[in-house]
Amino acid sequence: MIRTVIRPMRLDKYLKVSRIIKRRTLAKEAAEKDKIEVNGKVAKPSIQLKINDELTLYLGLKIIKVRVTSLVLKKDELMYELLSEEKRP
Repeated sequence: MIRTVIRPMRLDKYLKVSRIIKRRTLAKEAAEKDKIEVNGKVAKPSIQLKINDELTLYLGLKIIKVRVTSLVLKKDELMYELLSEEKRP
């Protein structure tokens, strides 16, 4: 029997791999500036994400909320579910 173990992934790496943010350094900077929350709490770039974690990103004039659906990149599949995207007031 073969078991697949899905390991947690760092926040900054996940944002880059999932293509939510283009570069890992930009993802790291956003987290360091408290612009990213995981499950309602301000997150550091090194926090380990798990499936079903909810991310809130405050990027520019947008607030983006997503749910982590995968930690493994698969061709033609998103690694997240977009919950909402709105403009800041």
